[in-house]
Order: sequence, then C-alpha cells, then structure tokens
Amino acid sequence: MDKATKIYIAGHKGMVGSAIWRTLSTKGYTNLIGASSATLNLKNQQAVKDFFAAEKPKVVIDAAAKVGGILANNDFPYQFLMENMQIQNNLIDTALQTDVEKFIFLGSSCIYPKLAPQPLKEEYLLTDSLEPTNEWYAIAKITGVKACQAIRKQFDKDYVSLMPTNLYGTHDNFDLNSSHVLPAMIRKFHEAKSNNNATVKLWGSGTPRREFLFVDDMAAAVVFALENKLPDYLYNVGTGVDLTIKELAENIQKVIGHQGAIEWDSSKPDGTPRKLMNVAKMHQLGWKHKVDLIEGITKTYNWFLENEGNYKEVKM
Repeated sequence: MDKATKIYIAGHKGMVGSAIWRTLSTKGYTNLIGASSATLNLKNQQAVKDFFAAEKPKVVIDAAAKVGGILANNDFPYQFLMENMQIQNNLIDTALQTDVEKFIFLGSSCIYPKLAPQPLKEEYLLTDSLEPTNEWYAIAKITGVKACQAIRKQFDKDYVSLMPTNLYGTHDNFDLNSSHVLPAMIRKFHEAKSNNNATVKLWGSGTPRREFLFVDDMAAAVVFALENKLPDYLYNVGTGVDLTIKELAENIQKVIGHQGAIEWDSSKPDGTPRKLMNVAKMHQLGWKHKVDLIEGITKTYNWFLENEGNYKEVKM
C-alpha cells in the first residue's frame, strides 16, 4: 500500500477510528481524511455521495457506528438497527459506485448466535438465533458483512469484514448511561474510591465470560488488513482468551486501588453466557494482539484520569 494513498476513515473521532488514524500516521501514511458528524451526516445518502465525489478516496475504513451497551441497545432497538444500516449502506454502496477498490468493514462479535459453540468461528454466522438484548445492532452488522461479501463475490473487489471482540481503550465512552462494561467499571470503581471506598454495585451475576481487546491492537489488525489482501471475506479479531465479568471487576478494582465491597445485582440481565473468539484465521496470516489486559486497563485508566473532567455530569 502506497503511503500516499488517500484513505478515508469513517468515524475517525471515535475510539476505534482515532486509534486507526494514530496508527496509520505513525506508520507514515500521509493522506488520511475524515469528516466529523457535524460536517458529514453518514445517514444522509446524498451527503455521503457528495463527499466521495469531492474527496475521491481510494480506500475506505468503516469505523463509524451507533454503539452502546445492553441498556442502550434494549431501550433504543429501532435506532440501533436503522441508523447502523443507514451508515454502512451509504458507505458501502457509494464506495462501490465510485470504484473504491479496498473497503474494510468493522463489525462486532455479537453477530454470532447466542449459544454458538465456543470459541466462536467465522462459519458460525447465521447458524442460530442471536442474543435478544443486542440483536438489533447485530442484525445491522450482519447486513454489512453480507453486503461486503456480495461485492467481493460479484465484483471481485477487496472488501473485507473484521469482527472485533469487546474493545476498550483510550478515548473510550465512560458515560454510565451508554458505555460498555469495562469503561463503566473503570468509572464506577474510580468514583467509589474517591467516595471513601464506597460499595460498587454491578449488573448481573458476574459469571458470564468475556474477551477484551485493547483498541490499539484492533487498529493494528486494520492496518494488517490494509497492507495485505486477505483471502477470505470475514475475520475475527481478538485475543483468544476470556475471563468472567467478576474476574474483570477484580482486575479493574486492583488497578484503580479501590478498597471497598462489590455487590452484584442478579436481577439485571447477564447477556450472552460466553463470547470468546476463535482468532486462528488471523493468527495463521500473521497478526496477533500485543497488549495484555492489565496493561490495557492501566493505559485506559490513566487516559480516563487525564480526561475526568468530561465525565463529571453523571453521578453514581
């Protein structure tokens, strides 16, 4: 890949998009473009077409999405379904119409069935029913995967989908009304520590198992896909290692230094019992994660402390 190739990163201000931008810049890519949601509404088809006509990107990386945790997905099913389909359909179809040769679509491990065998393999897609609490987001992402697969099959273009496990890291969302489990725990433990080591109340039983990937490792996987023509249409991206939510909470508690108790509210939903990715396909091609969980939590917490003023509005 020529370092001067014009690369459009959709969602470049978000946690994943900004990590991809930083990684590409560090590697010497000099022609990166992005557009904030204030200047380009990706849900507006004509606006997306006009942007592509003006900028003429050669590569598109789709890191744009409406995202959130169990609460947000459960409360706003229509928005999670429709807005994500609008965003990705506009990007994928406009890329095809403007002869973009390489498109990297980012999805989520929630595309796989709720009770699929573990660890999750790419071929398990569409073999059973989804987890109800996030099926709306999952269905949207599945349509993106299949659209890229169809373009790959019909037009022989290098459109590939990367399905990350649970991502976290710097520039994460720490709003307790919409954040995912790991950043939400960081904030809760930090605020409890600051409040005389108050008890931290967490959702669920703590027994589900989850896998977590630091966002800079995800960015490295995207660059790997950019610089290589991957032979298949769908690849899992993760660590291949999981732990219980209870173990995650204890690790975060230790990093933050909280000395209080943890209470689990088992009346709240747990979600999928286990979500571990089989990452053998990416490993065989030569990509592997580098940041372990404790190191990643520490980096994320340090970033949170530097930006804590942005999160004062939500109280425990």
